[in-house]
Amino acid sequence: MTRHSKPAMIKASAARFKRVPAALSLMLLGAGAVVVGNQAISQVPSLMPALAQTAPSPAVESQVNPDDASRLAQAALPPIPNRNFISDVVQNAGPAVVRIDASRTVSRGTPDAFDDPFFRQFFGNNLPQRPAERVQRGLGSGFILDGNGHVLTNAHVIDGADTVSVTLKDGRVLEGEVLGADPTTDVAVIRVDAGDLPTVKTTDSDRLQPGEWSIAIGNPLGLDNTVTAGIISATGRSSGEVGIPDKRVDFIQTDAAINPGNSGGPLLNANGEVIGMNTAIISGAQGLGFAIPINAVKAIAQELIETGRVEHPFLGIQMTTLTPDVKQQINADPNSPFQVEAETGILLVRIVPNSPAAQAGLRVGDVVRAIDGEAIATSEDLQALVSERPVGSDLDLTIERNGRTATQSVTLGQMPKPAR
Repeated sequence: MTRHSKPAMIKASAARFKRVPAALSLMLLGAGAVVVGNQAISQVPSLMPALAQTAPSPAVESQVNPDDASRLAQAALPPIPNRNFISDVVQNAGPAVVRIDASRTVSRGTPDAFDDPFFRQFFGNNLPQRPAERVQRGLGSGFILDGNGHVLTNAHVIDGADTVSVTLKDGRVLEGEVLGADPTTDVAVIRVDAGDLPTVKTTDSDRLQPGEWSIAIGNPLGLDNTVTAGIISATGRSSGEVGIPDKRVDFIQTDAAINPGNSGGPLLNANGEVIGMNTAIISGAQGLGFAIPINAVKAIAQELIETGRVEHPFLGIQMTTLTPDVKQQINADPNSPFQVEAETGILLVRIVPNSPAAQAGLRVGDVVRAIDGEAIATSEDLQALVSERPVGSDLDLTIERNGRTATQSVTLGQMPKPAR
């Protein structure tokens, strides 16, 4: 054996002692890196692969088991969510969204043209025959309001239906009974007889703000359980703005995709609460859909459940908000039946024959300034005031006619059913 000199041994020992603090510092640094990594990894996940690929020093390798290091690295990673709030909404509210199939029988006969003697001379009594009746089928959406089996949908979905079936997401197909439909607001109520029904939650639609999330669930184009999402684009859109002036309701505007077959389905917020009933699509528009606010839907539905019908006060006028531009256009039209002197107010442009307005003596060209002493500025204001009054109540209209102001009393009637 070779003996080392004493000075050499002293130098070797000194070198070993110098390595000990270095190893200790590496061990402490390694432990500190894990802790720092745990604190930072949720904020900067991209650091983890770099940490995992960093080669540990020999001193650390001798102290940490590779399997333990792998488990520590995996524990430091945040869990990867497999759902977002939209999927949560669909999971919770989706089972209460239904498909509605409506069938109606339509009569049809031989075209009148075949009764012409010209055709008779060729065909005699052997005229081509078509079936006397055919069945039309419609498809829409709806949602279950409560455990009593009340299903809400659009009136136009079940209009004229002989039979209605309701298909649940779980596959059940139930026969539906139409309790009532209101074409004026496009709301209808169907009842199904079944237990253990999923139901939706609703919220106060009067508190909606543009920019909030909106989620539509329905059966567009026959594609069941379709989900689309967007935001509330606007609230309080009048029926005139939407292009369906025969409806008496304001609308929620959304950019969530709504297509034929979505009608009657729910529009929900980020909490999975129903904020409206999808109902209208503007032809040719993209990214524009409309829903009836759920507060209005529930109020109409309650009347339909209790009485099967809804009373709407009826005045019998067509009107427009008067502005200087409107005045100029009317007065410049050589075919206009009247001239306008006022520049503000509500101009009556048509009086429905035999209506309360006609019976009260209102005329085309009258300008309404106030109702029961309350000044009104727009046609929407007048419509809102009339809608708040019960059928049979009297209104005192302050009108301007030929430069003179007068008061005309009108008794509100019941809105007639729309012609089919």
